[in-house]
Amino acid sequence: MSDQVSDQGTDLDRRAQLFNQRLHPLTDASANARLFDYESRVKESFDRIVPVLKEVAAMQCEPRFEERALELIRAELGYELPREEITNAWVSGLDMRRLFAMSVFKTYRRISDEFYTHDPLRGRDQQGFDAFLQGCGFHLLDVTPCADGRLAHAISYVLRLPYAGVRRKSYAGSLFDVENTVQKWAETELMRFREGRPNTADAPTRYLKTVMYHFSSVDPSHQGCAAHGSDDELAARAGLERLQAFQQAIENTYCCGASVDLLLIGLDTDTDAIRVHVPDRDSHIDLTRWVDGQKLYEMTRGMAPEQARGHILELVRAHAAEHSRACGGESPAEGMLRLIARLIENNMSQIDYVRVYHQGGYADIGHAERFIGAGIGFEEIQLRNLTYFAYLATVEEGAADMDVGIKIFSGLNVSRGLPVPVIVRYDYHGGVPGARERAIEHCERIAGALKARYPKLCADGLLHCLRAVRDCDAGAPIEVVGCSLQSQSAAAH
Repeated sequence: MSDQVSDQGTDLDRRAQLFNQRLHPLTDASANARLFDYESRVKESFDRIVPVLKEVAAMQCEPRFEERALELIRAELGYELPREEITNAWVSGLDMRRLFAMSVFKTYRRISDEFYTHDPLRGRDQQGFDAFLQGCGFHLLDVTPCADGRLAHAISYVLRLPYAGVRRKSYAGSLFDVENTVQKWAETELMRFREGRPNTADAPTRYLKTVMYHFSSVDPSHQGCAAHGSDDELAARAGLERLQAFQQAIENTYCCGASVDLLLIGLDTDTDAIRVHVPDRDSHIDLTRWVDGQKLYEMTRGMAPEQARGHILELVRAHAAEHSRACGGESPAEGMLRLIARLIENNMSQIDYVRVYHQGGYADIGHAERFIGAGIGFEEIQLRNLTYFAYLATVEEGAADMDVGIKIFSGLNVSRGLPVPVIVRYDYHGGVPGARERAIEHCERIAGALKARYPKLCADGLLHCLRAVRDCDAGAPIEVVGCSLQSQSAAAH
């Protein structure tokens, strides 16, 4: 096994060296190779399911079908399926919808366990980032990307930040829940006051709330944000309005001295280049002005690394000064400028990642998610177009997000006769008495509500649901607590 790991590492280094001369001076080629290896392994594990199940379906009338089918699944997909799923096929044929959903759930369980056990993205190493963030004048970075699967990699890939050091919560159209975010702000400030984490309450740092909206440079009229009708201007404006509502809620509730800082970022989902709307000192943001990461990439690609790094910061400063003069405000604090420059610098690696490994632009410019994730959690989902995520406490509250997800999967799966795999997940704090039991009850309630909301899909075997919880205080893998596939006779989710 050690030789295998060593060979894999050598291969990644070789690939990194191969492209080294073509890259931006600030690109981390070794990290790109490592991240691509992870992305490839995970997505291929899902994408092998249909071809393998087609082979299984084709061999039903051949000798030793049961043994050969189970052996093929074990060898190609890496897990065991219940023998009765195969042995009973002679009576009424294979239930391929069940087998597909079961395979998706087992694959998810495997990659989730790997994430929490081995930390393949090295996202728990947040100490250096925490120090940098506080040095910039912020004690927490809270990011809301759109729930669209094309932004699921926003933290670990696009911005190259440690996932454990960033609060991420996705919503359709980036329209986060203001009341919930106010509650999270209060929890953060209480923790600073009572426990001194991440710093003490008297430290002169602020809470930075960020929205990431998205657009398509290849097909702007059809592949932008579905929640905003692929209208880029509307997507940006809606994100800004939600940010302003949050800031106003904090100031109205806790006084002006408790204010927060705001940041708005746009993402081109075809190239992963970002554009940053630089705010002034009072968090005023101009939707028509931004620093374009792709342009800065081209402007600095011929420079030495330190020269490029310094030039990016100077360009951000110049943009901020111009914006402040235009709106009559003050330039943002130096810490904000340094943070924006770091995000743009980090994005240089991702621009090259897409150039080298995806020929400059993703082939799947539209939706290509493998399953729907619903509930609270999913820290391990850090890959583009792997999951459509719906944050919800009840189906009623998150109905719009869930309906968008079902619509997406009606095209991706149902149109091909395949079921929609939904993973309902609730993370809980194990130190709170009864938290696990309440998390399980949440899962059961959501699963029942999904069945009530989409009865035909469920009755036709076109929607299956896995239920899982996780103690986020323990840092342990997920615990599966139920599944609509548990028994052939089970009709209830």
